[in-house]
Amino acid sequence: MSETAATIEEAAPPPPPRPPPPSYSSASLRLASLILRIFTFLLLLISLIVLCTNTVDVYLQKLRFQDIYAYRYMLSTIVIGTAYSLLQLALSIHNVVSGQDGILLLDFFGDKLISYLLASGTGAGFAITVDTKRLTDADPLFDMIDIREFYDKAYASASLLLLAFCSTAMLSIISSYTLPKKV
Repeated sequence: MSETAATIEEAAPPPPPRPPPPSYSSASLRLASLILRIFTFLLLLISLIVLCTNTVDVYLQKLRFQDIYAYRYMLSTIVIGTAYSLLQLALSIHNVVSGQDGILLLDFFGDKLISYLLASGTGAGFAITVDTKRLTDADPLFDMIDIREFYDKAYASASLLLLAFCSTAMLSIISSYTLPKKV
C-alpha cells in the first residue's frame, strides 16, 4: 500500500507557476501620484473659494455658509484636506526629483484617513443642501428671494469636494500598491 501511495504522489503534476505581479515602475507611480496630488490640491482650493464666497441676502440679512453647521464641517474637511494635500504635494515633488519613494506609511495611512474625511465632508455638504433646498422650495416666503445661486454654489463646492475625494481615493490605491513592495 505504501508503494501505491508513493506512485500516486510521483504521478501528480506540479502546481502551475504563479503569474508575476504587474510591473509598474516606481518612477511612473511617483509621477502619477504627483499629478493626482496637484489635481487634488487644485480641486480643494477651488472648492474652498466657492464655499467661502457663498452668501445671499434674505430679508435684509445675509445668509452665509458659516451660518449652517454642515457647511462649517465641510469647510473644516476642505481646510484639513488642503493642508494635507499641500504637505504631500511638497513631498511628492521631492520624491520625483530625488527618485525616492518617500515616507510610505504616511502616504498609506494619510491618504486613507483624508479620503474618508473628504467623503464625510462631501456627504454633509450634499445632504444639507438637498434638505434646505427642499424646505425653502416648499415655503412660499422664499418665492420672492432668489436663493438658487446659494444652493448652486453649495452644490458646486460639494461636487468639487467629491472629485477631490475620488482623486485621494486613487492616491490611496497607489499607496496601497506601493507599500507592500517596499516594507
